[in-house]
Amino acid sequence: MRKIWNALSFRQRLLLPIAAMIVSALMSGRVALLVFSPDQFEYESEQEAGSARAVADALNAARKASRNPEETLDAFGTNLGNVEAVGYLPAGKAAPTRAARSQGGRVPAWFVSNLAMPDLAKSYPVEIGAATVGAIVFSPDLSADIWEKWMGFLAIVSTGSLPMLFAAFGTHLVAGRTIRPMEMLGAGLTRMREGDYDAAIPLTGPPEIREFCREANRLAATFKQLSLDNRNLLRKLVSLQDEERRRIARELHDEMGPLLFAVRANATALSENASDSSGPSQGLVEAAEALQQANKRILQGLSPLYLDELGLSGSLDALLRDARKQAPSLRIRSNIGRDLDALDSLLSQTTYRVTQESVTNVLRHANASHMQVSALIDGENLRIEVTDDGPSLPDLKFGRGLTGMSERVRALDGKLELSRENGRTTVCCSLPIHPATLDRS
Repeated sequence: MRKIWNALSFRQRLLLPIAAMIVSALMSGRVALLVFSPDQFEYESEQEAGSARAVADALNAARKASRNPEETLDAFGTNLGNVEAVGYLPAGKAAPTRAARSQGGRVPAWFVSNLAMPDLAKSYPVEIGAATVGAIVFSPDLSADIWEKWMGFLAIVSTGSLPMLFAAFGTHLVAGRTIRPMEMLGAGLTRMREGDYDAAIPLTGPPEIREFCREANRLAATFKQLSLDNRNLLRKLVSLQDEERRRIARELHDEMGPLLFAVRANATALSENASDSSGPSQGLVEAAEALQQANKRILQGLSPLYLDELGLSGSLDALLRDARKQAPSLRIRSNIGRDLDALDSLLSQTTYRVTQESVTNVLRHANASHMQVSALIDGENLRIEVTDDGPSLPDLKFGRGLTGMSERVRALDGKLELSRENGRTTVCCSLPIHPATLDRS
């Protein structure tokens, strides 16, 4: 029962008691008809039944006083045929069935069947001597009584049910006017949950609901300010991280680079002067080369070396050329916008890192034969997409690298999504371009 109640809407819960009252009124009327209508029929026909008894007594008295009882009886029966509901029935003849007329069919059959009419027919014997020669039969016509009860039933139902029907209609209208503001409040809370704090909830409905909507709008304004402060804080944090990485990269480049070059040069000289070219001196040369390559990878991870010199579009082209060298069998198509160089440093760094991490994942894990990379400005948004046709992973989710990129993108009020459709895996990043993110230099 509780499950059914919980499944009902607010409007249905309001209308259910009224419907129950209407049904109970109809059932009470039916019970009243079943209980009281038999007694009423008997009471209303009792007087006519007494008249039939008086007729039988008078006939028997007249028969005793008459010299020719048969002739008196025939004359009496002939005259009695004009009397309604009372008749003479000779001995040995079956009493005729007399159905109540329903006032020209105006009373429904279902109503008549619920009246529980008793058998009101009565019979009073007529005797000549010791022999019974017939009977005075009383068989009332209840059509008028049925019609009277039908009209009374309609009056009771009308006076009892119509006000409840009007109440139900009014409740339906009031519930609709109450539910509509609550639906708008629910839609506003849904927008807040999805991060949209700009659309205000209309202040409509009863005072209580208007106050709820007003408080929800204030909450949305608070969330909007907190979200803005959080994004500004994350943006500053990302900017500080990039600056620190650039500083470390410059120190590695300026300090470690010359030292590693000197180590490699000296190791090469030792190898050339050594009598055994495959001895320890050659191993020293290989170790120096490995250190230089490791230093280059670290520098590239900390800060793209050529981003300031080549611009974002040139750096992305260089990234894809390096990817082609690493995977010659991988067919790479690219669509890099030439207007990307107008973006500021923070947005350029984010675009490069998202593209770099996505391409690296394809090279390491996708086992793909085709990859498509695009980075374009679309209106007020920068859209980055990296798509490959490699087999789907059992658990399609961000790895450690893309998870870090997702935090970085969120700091710039952007979105990073990973999807699988039509046999292709796509990393899609959308970054809003505000006027402040354009490089004016």
